[in-house]
Amino acid sequence: MSGCTNKMAAGGVSGKTKIAIDPVTRIEGHLKAEVVVEGGKVVDAHLSGGMFRGFEQILRGRDPRDASQIVQRICGVCPTAHSTASVMALDKAFKVKVTTNGRLTRNLILSANYLQSHILHFYHLAALDFVKGPETAPFVPRFKEPDLRLPSAVNQVAVDQYLEALEVRRICHEMVAIFGGKMPHVQGQVVGGTTEIPTKEALVEYAARLKKVRKFIEEKYVPVVYLVGSVYKDLFSFGQGYKNCVSFGVFPLNDDETEFALKPGVYVDGQDKPFDAKLIKEYVKYSWFDDNTTGLHYTEGQTVPDPNKPGAYSFVKAPRYDGKACEVGPLARMWVANPELSPIGQKMLKENYGINAKYFRDLGEDLAFSLMGRHVARAEETWLTLGFIDRWLKEVIPGAETYVPSEIPEVSEGTGFTEAPRGSLLHYIDIKDSVISNYQIVSATLWNCNPRDDMGNRGPVEEALIGTPVPDLENPVNIARLIRAFDP
Repeated sequence: MSGCTNKMAAGGVSGKTKIAIDPVTRIEGHLKAEVVVEGGKVVDAHLSGGMFRGFEQILRGRDPRDASQIVQRICGVCPTAHSTASVMALDKAFKVKVTTNGRLTRNLILSANYLQSHILHFYHLAALDFVKGPETAPFVPRFKEPDLRLPSAVNQVAVDQYLEALEVRRICHEMVAIFGGKMPHVQGQVVGGTTEIPTKEALVEYAARLKKVRKFIEEKYVPVVYLVGSVYKDLFSFGQGYKNCVSFGVFPLNDDETEFALKPGVYVDGQDKPFDAKLIKEYVKYSWFDDNTTGLHYTEGQTVPDPNKPGAYSFVKAPRYDGKACEVGPLARMWVANPELSPIGQKMLKENYGINAKYFRDLGEDLAFSLMGRHVARAEETWLTLGFIDRWLKEVIPGAETYVPSEIPEVSEGTGFTEAPRGSLLHYIDIKDSVISNYQIVSATLWNCNPRDDMGNRGPVEEALIGTPVPDLENPVNIARLIRAFDP
C-alpha cells in the first residue's frame, strides 16, 4: 500500500481499535479513511474528503462557454467525462441539437478515455494490492505484510503487464486527442458538438490504435483480472454494502439521446426502477457546508462552505436517490444493463470458479457487489466498450458536420447527464444575464465516498467497509483494497 500512513489507536470500548489511513493512496483525489475494528472486522467507518475545490464559485459570473474547459480541471484522470457532462448541459441550455456526426465523435472521444481509465485503474492504482513488484517505487513503500499471494510466474506476468499498460494508456490518450485536440483536458468538445470533423485519415489512425488496445484488453487485461480473482477468491465474500446502484446512462445511440449503449436505471432494495432525476437530493449535515443548504435538489443546490462546522467530517456532500445511498460506477452500469459477458470471462468463470454465467447478473448479487466483483465489472465493461467503438466507427460519416452554431441565451438552464469511467456524473448550469448564475456538479466520487446523510445513513463506501476482514491490525490491507475497488 505504497504511501499510506496507518495510524492506530485503542478505542474507549474494550476490544475495539480505531485505524486511520491518511491519505488513502493510489486514488484520484484526497481521502482519509477511519475505521473501527472489532473481532477482526470493521464495525464502523468514516470517509473524509479533506479538500475544498470550489469550482462552483469559480464558474459564477463567467461566460457559459468557459465551463466545459474549466470543469476539466476537477480531475486529471477523467477530464473528458467532465467536459462531456458540461457540453451536454450547455446543449440543453442553448437549446441546440447536436448532429449525428457530432454525437458519434463525442462517443469516440469519451469511449477512448474509458479504455484508458479502466486500464489505469487496474494496473497502476489497484494492482499493487495483489502484485509484488521490485523493491523500488512505485511498488514501495508498502505494508510489511501486504498479503501478496500470486504464484511467482503469474506475478511476473502481472509486473510485465504493468509496464506494458503504460504504453497502452498512451495509445488511448492519442485516440482521445485525434478528435479531442489533446489529452488531458480536451478542447474539441464544445456546446453544439465537436470542433473536429472526422476525416478518413483520422478514422484510420483511430482504428489502427484501437487494434493495439483491443489486443491488450482481450489477451491480457480481462484474463489477468479473472486470474488474480481466482487466487483471491475470499475478496468476493465482502464489500457488498447496500447493493443499491444508479446509472445515468452513457453513449447516446440516437440524436434525441433517448437510447444509450449502457442504459440509465436504478436498482434499489432488490428492485429495478427507471431513473428519475427529480429524486436526487444532496445532504450536508456531516459535510463542511452550511446546514441551510441541505436536502436540496441539484437545480437548487448551493455551495457554501463551513469548515468549522461541529460534527462534520468531509468536504463531500451526501447525494441520495429517493433517500437511498447508491453506488455508481462500472458495477452499477453492468448490473443495470446486464450485458452478456465476454467469451474469455464466461470461459474463465467456468474453469476457475465453477460458475456458469452468460450475463452479468448471473454472477449473483453477493459476488458482483464485492471487492473483487467490482474489478470484474470494470474489466468486462472495458471489453464491452470495444464493441461500442466498432459500431460508431462504422456509423460515422467522414467529412460530415459535427458542430451546430448557437447564441448565448440571456436566461436558461440545462443539465448534462453522463457516466464518467468511475460513475454517474451530472453538471447543472443556470444562466442569467448571459452569464453563469449557478453551476452544480454531482460527480461519481461524491456518490460513492460521501459521509453520513441527515438521517444518519453511511455513504456507500462507508457501508461497504462494514464487515471487511482486518486479521492484522498492523497491516489493514483490505481497507484500502476495498476503497480502491470503487476507483475514487
